[in-house]
Amino acid sequence: MSSQLLHPLLFLLLVGAVAGGGGGRLKAPSLEFHHRFSSPVQRWAEARGHVLPGGWPEHGSADYVAALTGHDRRRALSAAGGGGDKPPPLTFSEGNATLKVSNLGFLHYALVTVGTPGQTFMVALDTGSDLFWLPCQCDGCTPPALAASGSASFYIPSMSSTSQAVPCNSEFCELRKECSTTSQCPYKMVYVSADTSSSGFLVEDVLYLSTEDALPQILKAQILFGCGQIQTGSFLDAAAPNGLFGLGIDMISIPSILSQKGLTSNSFAMCFSRDGIGRISFGDQGRSDHEETPLDVNPQHPTYTISITKITVGNSLTDMEFSTIFDTGTSFTYLADPAYTYITQTFHAQVHANRHAADSRIPFEYCYDLSSSEDRIQTPSISLRTVGGGLFPVIDEGQVISIQQHEYVYCLAIVKSAKLNIIGQNFMTGLRVVFDRDRKILGWKKFNCYDTDSSNPLSVNSRNSSGFSPSAPENYSPQETKGGNPASVTQLRPLSNSSPLMWYDSLALRFLLVILAILL
Repeated sequence: MSSQLLHPLLFLLLVGAVAGGGGGRLKAPSLEFHHRFSSPVQRWAEARGHVLPGGWPEHGSADYVAALTGHDRRRALSAAGGGGDKPPPLTFSEGNATLKVSNLGFLHYALVTVGTPGQTFMVALDTGSDLFWLPCQCDGCTPPALAASGSASFYIPSMSSTSQAVPCNSEFCELRKECSTTSQCPYKMVYVSADTSSSGFLVEDVLYLSTEDALPQILKAQILFGCGQIQTGSFLDAAAPNGLFGLGIDMISIPSILSQKGLTSNSFAMCFSRDGIGRISFGDQGRSDHEETPLDVNPQHPTYTISITKITVGNSLTDMEFSTIFDTGTSFTYLADPAYTYITQTFHAQVHANRHAADSRIPFEYCYDLSSSEDRIQTPSISLRTVGGGLFPVIDEGQVISIQQHEYVYCLAIVKSAKLNIIGQNFMTGLRVVFDRDRKILGWKKFNCYDTDSSNPLSVNSRNSSGFSPSAPENYSPQETKGGNPASVTQLRPLSNSSPLMWYDSLALRFLLVILAILL
């Protein structure tokens, strides 16, 4: 074929690629989630007569910070109980690692819709356990306060036209030996929290997710979950009053099921905004321009661990090797020496502000007084260099705390740990963090949770701890599923080898076509 003929053909291909603009690229199916003290969770709880002892702490107050660090400490105490040469049973999220996870004790909650017609539940997210389960219609399987008020929500298999029982010969049925009296596969999940468990039987039904577009598309996928008939321990004390959404690494977790069905890759991404809203995106492996480092996934104790090689604080850089757990279920960051002392003292040496006197109400060692005209103080940046060279930037290292009316302090939100290093949610805010279980990679990129294609960090210059607050998307409950009408709901299909959920997109192809067209 002559170059005179090839050139027009390439031009037509180029026009088609640019005109298409990647419009057929399916966004990752996702769920919106909310912090335990966010307004949506509070409204949901109060509408059902559930109140926290002492009331809901005011965002940014000393009581608010104390409640979150108390949450973290309970989790860390359980983790430290591993003993011997075994790794501590520290899980990736609060759920499996707390001595007592009562009173909305998980850190994040999400609205999920299942069945036909759809029914919506406010479930606790737990990346430290695997099974997704919902309370079925039963006695004694929900918190007494909810049961007494008549506001408990139950999943009823017979009320969903798409519900199917999971047979005992299913590969997911681990309790086949207990199938002698029933054809349905039973399950029992026992959690680290004292005397806490959930048991019932497994079912299959549709789960509704949404794409991350300006006009979200509702997707559905057939998944497996537990129909919980008996809950014990903390689950009867409102730790997870409407069910638990397991996101662990076992084959029965939702990310694993979606991957096994060929619907997504075996990965997910999470982003966190300062206003308590975030998103989890299934199958998201990030983009080619994100930073990354090898991920050490411990199958016995499902923690996600990376290795640090250097620390930069402002104009100071030092070589320092240590491992740290990435834990979305921990509110703040906990570091042991020598990392803790180096970061805090180097940070303090570069801050030109009055250090606040030691205050028993505040768990942070380095805090600084704010004047009435200050939103925050000038602080040095903090970044961590990881194995492989990826640079992890700390977008928001501080916490503004209201200690009394019209009196605020700005604190470096790092707590000294005796042994464990844990990168908590505060160091992940303003980033999209990718947990790629296929490639065993942790990736990250500066990201705005409300802008699906943005690489801009979230605003952190705000005394009002609600921080970044554009118009938040409403909690979706797919109306298309009401009355069993799924007309505008798209069924998730198995991915081809050129999966649209992979990190690459059509941009590289378009660039290549441009180069070829110029050369020819």
